[in-house]
Amino acid sequence: MPNSNLPAGGPHKRIRTVRSAKSASKKRPVSLSRWLHIYLSMVSFVIVLFFAVTGLTLNHAEWFGSKPVVKKQTGRLNVNWVNNKDTTRVDKLNIVEFLRKTNKVNGHVSEFRIDGPAVSVAFNGPGNSADVYINRNDGNYQITETSFGLIAVLNDLHKGRDTGKSWSVVIDITAILMSLISLTGIIMLCYMKKKRRTGFILLGAGVLIIYGIFHFLIK
Repeated sequence: MPNSNLPAGGPHKRIRTVRSAKSASKKRPVSLSRWLHIYLSMVSFVIVLFFAVTGLTLNHAEWFGSKPVVKKQTGRLNVNWVNNKDTTRVDKLNIVEFLRKTNKVNGHVSEFRIDGPAVSVAFNGPGNSADVYINRNDGNYQITETSFGLIAVLNDLHKGRDTGKSWSVVIDITAILMSLISLTGIIMLCYMKKKRRTGFILLGAGVLIIYGIFHFLIK
């Protein structure tokens, strides 16, 4: 009398069902890795391309160099902001905001110094800098602004120099995305039986080449 506890189709069908379940469980990691690899690559395509191209312009700055452009401006601000014997009461906020609004000075304030009869303010941003000299007696000021060109802006963005906290977050996100793209690529390779061995040989060769360059040519 047949065993009523066996699934329809007998033991052979049960074996096939178990094998199908195991096969499906093996495919899940590679499917997820492929999905992440494709869509993370698309999401981060522009920013990864940006860092790739600017890596070249940064490494060969002499190829793309341009003469800095210097621009001078003069003006006068409220003398009460600077003409105070108590230097702690010099109105730094109003001075900086006035220069930004009136003279379109860009960048963050890297230095604000009060030195006797003068106040000096330095602004720095990607690819440009501005130095401001203010006479504390009458409020007259002079701005010397230097622009180093588009390539300098791109190079500073690559390095994260004088770019502020927001761009720093972009760099962190880019680093995470590039790491995930690399890791998902390796996971996918682990499930490619025909290409796995060759892939890991090339991966090892790449590691050895980088180590060799560092050990023999740089150290």
